[in-house]
Amino acid sequence: MTRSARRTRRMLQASGACAAALLAVSACSSSDSGSSAKAGSDASASASDKLSGTVTVFAAASLKESFTTLGKEFEKAHPGTKVTFSFGGSDTLAASITAGAPADVFASASPKTMAIVTDKGGADGTPATFVRNQLEIATLPGNPDKIASLKDLTKSSLKVVLCDKAVPCGAAAQKALDASKLKLTPVSYEEDVKSALNKVVLKEADAAVVYRTDVKAAGDKVEGVDFPESAQAVNEYPITLLKGSENAETAKAFIALVRSADGRKVLTAAGFLQP
Repeated sequence: MTRSARRTRRMLQASGACAAALLAVSACSSSDSGSSAKAGSDASASASDKLSGTVTVFAAASLKESFTTLGKEFEKAHPGTKVTFSFGGSDTLAASITAGAPADVFASASPKTMAIVTDKGGADGTPATFVRNQLEIATLPGNPDKIASLKDLTKSSLKVVLCDKAVPCGAAAQKALDASKLKLTPVSYEEDVKSALNKVVLKEADAAVVYRTDVKAAGDKVEGVDFPESAQAVNEYPITLLKGSENAETAKAFIALVRSADGRKVLTAAGFLQP
């Protein structure tokens, strides 16, 4: 074999060795990349699985049906978690929170009642509006008194119930009455919207000014009557994580569900308006 042939052979052998080495490095790199992607995926799943414990939610009475549904959905999606609720008048709930009642999340029926908490520094972050709600007149089934407007409620022959003016539904009703320049003297002011509606359900009142979501939730127990002045008194509902939450990550995840497309689907099905 000539010197030139031997040189060519050595060069081919060297090239083959380099190619083999490159293939080995590439294979290792590909394997490491796959392992890293899998590790990242596992880490993400692991982070999701870490949600556990109880989340205590203080929420406006009008959110009872939809939030109860969302709570069950949340618990199903995150085994090991539990969502407990305290429903009531937003002003009463806000006062309880500022007095030190243990809670993780507050969902109010108005910015004004949310401000009771934020003004005291009780919110962790800025509250976000997640839905809106509009008023409706709830009458007895079949509307025997033929109530067709807000003005009809001023008839002295009717027993009408309103929410207390300190409660968002009561403040909204008063705003609608002021907009229409009507004066109404109810037989009682109730502590929250469910209590006002219940007066009609029990036939202790002929009508009540409540939210359309509550009329819908009551089914055939009452009949709803729309009135144009309600457009002047639409309530925004803000939600926030509370300072001092003992289960902040899980609480944040519940708030995320409420504000998600899935959460909005449940809320709009209940009659709430989009924010």
